Amino acid sequence: LPRPLAYGASVSTPDGLVCIGGCDANESYADVFQLTWTGEKIERKSLPSLPKPCFNTAAAMLHSTIYVAGGQESPDARRAVTNFWSLDLSQDEPEWIELDPWPGPARILPVAAVQDGSFFLFSGCELFTDENGIIKRNYLADAYRFKPDSGTAGQWKKIADLPAPVTAAPTPAIPTGQTHILILGGDDGTYADRTTELADKHPGFSKDILAYHTITDTWTKVGRLPVGHVTATAVKWHDMIVVPSGEIRPGTRSPKILSGSFGEIRSGFSRLDYTTWGVYLLLILCVGFYFSKREKGTHDFFLGGQRVRWWAAGISIFGTQLSAITFMAAPAKVYATDWVYILNQATIIMLAPFIVFFYLPFFRRLNIVTAYEYLEKRFNVALRLLGGVAFCLMQLGRMGIVLYLPAIALATVTDLNVYTCILVMGIFCTIYTVMGGIEAVIWTDVIQVFVLMGGALLCIAIIIFRVDGGFMGIIDLGQQAHKFKTVNLTWDYTAAALWVVVLGNFLANLVPYSADQTVIQRYLTTPTEKQAANAIWTNAALTVPAAFTFFFLGTALYAFYKTQPGRLNPTLETDAVLPWFIVHELPVGVAGIVLAAVFAAAMSSLDSSMNSMATVFVTDFYHRFRPNSPDRTRLLLARIITVALGIFGTAGALLMATYPIKSLWDLFLALLGLLGGGLGGVFILGIFTRRANAAGAIVGIISSTAILYYVQRHTDVHFFLYGGIGILSCVIIGYFASLLIPTSKSCPENLTL
Repeated sequence: LPRPLAYGASVSTPDGLVCIGGCDANESYADVFQLTWTGEKIERKSLPSLPKPCFNTAAAMLHSTIYVAGGQESPDARRAVTNFWSLDLSQDEPEWIELDPWPGPARILPVAAVQDGSFFLFSGCELFTDENGIIKRNYLADAYRFKPDSGTAGQWKKIADLPAPVTAAPTPAIPTGQTHILILGGDDGTYADRTTELADKHPGFSKDILAYHTITDTWTKVGRLPVGHVTATAVKWHDMIVVPSGEIRPGTRSPKILSGSFGEIRSGFSRLDYTTWGVYLLLILCVGFYFSKREKGTHDFFLGGQRVRWWAAGISIFGTQLSAITFMAAPAKVYATDWVYILNQATIIMLAPFIVFFYLPFFRRLNIVTAYEYLEKRFNVALRLLGGVAFCLMQLGRMGIVLYLPAIALATVTDLNVYTCILVMGIFCTIYTVMGGIEAVIWTDVIQVFVLMGGALLCIAIIIFRVDGGFMGIIDLGQQAHKFKTVNLTWDYTAAALWVVVLGNFLANLVPYSADQTVIQRYLTTPTEKQAANAIWTNAALTVPAAFTFFFLGTALYAFYKTQPGRLNPTLETDAVLPWFIVHELPVGVAGIVLAAVFAAAMSSLDSSMNSMATVFVTDFYHRFRPNSPDRTRLLLARIITVALGIFGTAGALLMATYPIKSLWDLFLALLGLLGGGLGGVFILGIFTRRANAAGAIVGIISSTAILYYVQRHTDVHFFLYGGIGILSCVIIGYFASLLIPTSKSCPENLTL
């Protein structure tokens, strides 16, 4: 360095170490520079200087922006400062911006951190002068959260005080998981007035490791350091936390480097848990074996001989739409936020009469096996094939995800590894789907829904008994944290506003219920159209109690961990909070049953995808071009394709677990999702207009995909509106394109309203 420099702040960035301010024995500095290791030497690059010289500050980087808070301007300063500055390194010519300070005292040596999209400021010392003119320190235990908005400003919020001051603790504090911050030791000021008296007998600084949880706004002690280091840095390096050097007592620095890492915290499942889980899987296989005796042809394999009870078909529709991701993510979302998304479920009730009166008659009365046969009858074979290809691609992209994500969550909290979870779900699901066809899929869905809902209700019951005040205690804690908020009254199209949630989800849910073979196939398995309508009403009716169950479970999890924060795993991802609760809080044996519920939800999504894709492959492609092929051949082909799809989905999930390809898979799935809105729009063009033709519909799909791609990549529109944008753009452009591209072919009778 060009000069001695101490007590500055430092931040690790992807491009190097940024050093901010600091002082020597006589003065403080505003210099900011970046140090980069090239492999052979350290290179120094100057960055914009601070607005004022400063040291004893705290700094941390959120996304691409460095935030600096607190400090003092000179070594003999009698007051701390409330400076709060930001520097966005993503800008071509970054400049420091002065922001509004936190709503608390000025301070030196605070602890900074970033987590959960926010900058945090903890503790520190307020400087004051006593009656003798001596500078003294007032140790602070307050804490604040700063959440940047879309601009350069943001909003401060006072959060829970620390159990004790942690002044000069290694900073930035370490974020872990998605919602925890670890503070390593610090000076609580206990011996501040006895420094000279104690000298080398000073017992040192705090060794406590404190964890702050951003969701429940709680503190808990999670461990001990071998020795407390202050005025040092804390850095995440590979899988370790590293604290180099630092003071171990006033005036005494240590050359030692502390490093720590997290062990895996897993549950040791009991034999009873494994037994209950195994019994459930065997029961599912027995269902597949039972129905295998009834699958005599493709009519049985694809449509269950149209002998499925309406209530079973309705429960199966519900189970198909309720994946393991939803089972875990819905309570986790409420646990982390509020009930705003519950209005999404209300749109399914609003949608039911629309499907029953306008769509169902065409799917039932045309004697079709797949939804895309209607597109050929109404338009031409090209649209039928396009619909089938789009559906299959979307399902292929989805299969690996619905296995991989729950497997990751389960492997995180149990002693099962991720590969075992994927293989068990993939293999068992493939076996019973191949054996029993759509009937096995529907009836296992029925069992799985009961296990799923029973598991959720059981978790709620356990929490009620373990939270002070029981049910009302949960309600009170939820109300205090505004967890029951259901409406955002704003016209902001980038937020989950009331109109965005309702309108967006009404149109988005129209796609699976009107253009998705996995759902429509259930409409066709009942003996009559009336019973098919009853199945749709059953699904709609189930969404109400299910939504309240899962959303209340999320609030209950919040209440449980608000009152018992020490029972959380600091490294836990938020979406794994329900599996963590299941394996660590439920009684022996019961955890195995509820674990089966998570497997059930994953398998109920996978089996539907496999059977429906096999139906589309055989009906819309093979049988369409080989209409005289024997039914026995088509049945064999359907079973072979089902096995191949099961292998593909399982292999895809295993690949995601082995190699870092999940981001590529997510991108693939997002691109395929662009087709969904257009596919839903084509069915609207076919059913609700007479002048729409095949050429116009194809133009509509292409235009819809392009528009939706632009909206997703270049606007801040809330994702709830994507489906609606895709549908409406396809319908509007497709209709006007049909008027501009006339065709001699007239619209067939009885295929439109």
